[in-house]
Amino acid sequence: MEILHVDMDAFFASVEQLDHPEWRGRPVIVGAGPHERGVVSTCSYEARKFGVHSAMPSRTAYALCPQGIFAPPRMRRYHEVSDAAFEVFSHYSPFVQGVSVDEAFLDVSGTTHLFGGRVELAERLRAEVKATCGVTCSVGLAPNRLLAKIGSEQRKPDGLFEMPFEPEAIRAFLAPKPIGVLWGVGRKTERVLQGYGYRTCGDLQRADPRFLAQALGETAAASIRAHAFGVDDSGFAAADAAEKSVSRENTFPEDVSDRETVRAALLELVREVGRRFRRERRWALTAKLKLRDAAFDTISRQTKFELPARDDVTFREKALALFDAAWPESGGKPWTVRLVGFGVSDFTEEPGEGEPTLFGPDPRVALREKRERLSDALDDISLSTAGF
Repeated sequence: MEILHVDMDAFFASVEQLDHPEWRGRPVIVGAGPHERGVVSTCSYEARKFGVHSAMPSRTAYALCPQGIFAPPRMRRYHEVSDAAFEVFSHYSPFVQGVSVDEAFLDVSGTTHLFGGRVELAERLRAEVKATCGVTCSVGLAPNRLLAKIGSEQRKPDGLFEMPFEPEAIRAFLAPKPIGVLWGVGRKTERVLQGYGYRTCGDLQRADPRFLAQALGETAAASIRAHAFGVDDSGFAAADAAEKSVSRENTFPEDVSDRETVRAALLELVREVGRRFRRERRWALTAKLKLRDAAFDTISRQTKFELPARDDVTFREKALALFDAAWPESGGKPWTVRLVGFGVSDFTEEPGEGEPTLFGPDPRVALREKRERLSDALDDISLSTAGF
């Protein structure tokens, strides 16, 4: 396989510098204000020279860089630029897996010949992103997603790095790298491994698998050790390529003018989408609403989830927000609806950990996990009562 990992450079800060030319070349810090309780979402590379980094308390960032420009996040604007970037990605591969608003994997195995080779394709993609969006990206090119992700970090910002493709060369490249570059090695696992003297990927390559299994558990140990050799079997499954969204539509037998009838039908569609979506382990980044009136005019609306989502409660909240905006309860234009539809798209296999706060992990993550457990339980009940 030939995989690209595209990482938009200091994305939020870069968009701010794009929209405020006078800020270019200056330290820009996006997040809470310098005297507020809150954290840095991201910052420009000029700010990073002062030691500022994401998830840092904004007050600490101000102490390190008092001359920094503190800007509140403008998520709608960031999504606009992100959508333009993802449109560019689609010019180079039909298989694009969005990870977040500023990050994606592309399987370019079947398209490199159209551009003269994989390096040439990657260079053209980077140039088109810069010309179209006004911001830069860093790209890693590799035989799998793990290595592509590592590759994109090698020449940031605005760089391209081609990882080795041969197993021995991959092993040698990874050997001196710290274990923290590997998927599955979070802070807790990193501390455990370092306690046993494992600090580099080479240490894991030479480790006794039986000892690692005792330290981490058999499944985690096998996965992490495979990653230390650059082995990643997640790839782009055929199902991922074929199913880019999960959606359901309801065409009414007769046109409906009653708002609550259409709303109730939408909620049923949300439940159907949720059950279908959760047959696989994945999360969605985008919710979409579709309405078609009696004249066959169709409107489509979409919005991003605050965090990657897979539960019915979050799906329902976004569906109703889109519906209420398109068809307000009062004061809006009258509708006669023929069809209503709902769907989710932009899938990711990683749920993400949210934005850390001054007081610890993002509380939205705990709420999301609670909602997911509820949805999974209701799915089980639904299957059992259906006789499966």
